[in-house]
Amino acid sequence: MKRVNIKYLVVCLMLILSLLLGTSCSFSCSSSSINTSPPPSSATTTTATTTATPIDPDWTLPYTGSQAPELPSIADVVAKVKPSVVAINTEVITYDIFNRPFTQEGAGSGWIIDEDGLIVTNNHVVKDAKSITVTLDDGESWLVDMNAVATDQLTDLAVLKIAAENLPTITIGDSSKLRVGDWVVAIGNALGEGISATHGIVSRKDASISVSSGQTLYDLVQTNAAINPGNSGGPLVNLAGEVIGITSAKLSAVGIEGMGYAISSNAASQIIEELVQNGYIIRSWLGVVLYTVDPWLVLTEDLGIDKGAFITYLAPDSPADKAGLEVGDIIVSLSGEEIASAEDLIQGIHSSLIGQEVEIVFWRGETENTTYATLIESPPPP
Repeated sequence: MKRVNIKYLVVCLMLILSLLLGTSCSFSCSSSSINTSPPPSSATTTTATTTATPIDPDWTLPYTGSQAPELPSIADVVAKVKPSVVAINTEVITYDIFNRPFTQEGAGSGWIIDEDGLIVTNNHVVKDAKSITVTLDDGESWLVDMNAVATDQLTDLAVLKIAAENLPTITIGDSSKLRVGDWVVAIGNALGEGISATHGIVSRKDASISVSSGQTLYDLVQTNAAINPGNSGGPLVNLAGEVIGITSAKLSAVGIEGMGYAISSNAASQIIEELVQNGYIIRSWLGVVLYTVDPWLVLTEDLGIDKGAFITYLAPDSPADKAGLEVGDIIVSLSGEEIASAEDLIQGIHSSLIGQEVEIVFWRGETENTTYATLIESPPPP
């Protein structure tokens, strides 16, 4: 019995050995089938022909080796100007949907133009405020006497005074000397978080934007310096630390970046001086409140024309009243110049002289009419 078992064991060992040898052979045969022959010689490859013709075989890239100038020190400008920039905080009474009054707080900026407390800002920063507080760079706060505030809505400028002395001031520069690409710095109370600075360049000169119906700001400096709520009224300065603009507005929408605007110093200078001297701006005055004719107005009022300046209010005993104009009339011409919008008429009136007689062409219903009015000096604001 033991011999049979040994016999079977030998047979099994021989079978296992033969299988191992067969597998080894298959590995060897597989590896030997790999193609190890060298690639075809270059002599057997096809060379592509070219038809390119050199423009100038001897030309090399020009290189001057000069170094670009260093960027200016913005820190020096900020250190010079920042002590003269103030934060302005306001309180305005407004009403909710149930006509219940509540106090709304606002924040803006300003800058000191006179050491005895004269401060320049935007009209929209202080408009309708019941109280105004000015905080200086050193942290000292002053409550503004509301009788010492002069504003001009048309140019969005305002001047106010605090009872302080020996304040640091900023010099006004000449905005006409600006070039597109010049460095500028905007300093102000951004987001009401305190005075901060951003920098950029002059992107465009002599820009204009419409900020509301019947109001367009002209002679603006466009910049890509970051402008945020609270910057309004703050200075836009050049690298000499001179004010060349008063930050006023920005375009804000999806896909729009770096389009802030400042009222140029040259356009603002005369307004600031007149606000200080008179308390308001004296202009030629017709005595009407206007709205630009648009498709909605044409539809709702069943108008017979689609452009012009629609009269929504007429002051009693004003030049317009004396000339026979009425609410609902549409002015289409002033002294021979076409009027297509309320802004056109406002600009035409302000470019005319006080005491000048102007020809007014207007529509009343389906009839075109002509009248004449003698412009007078604008009355003080209420």
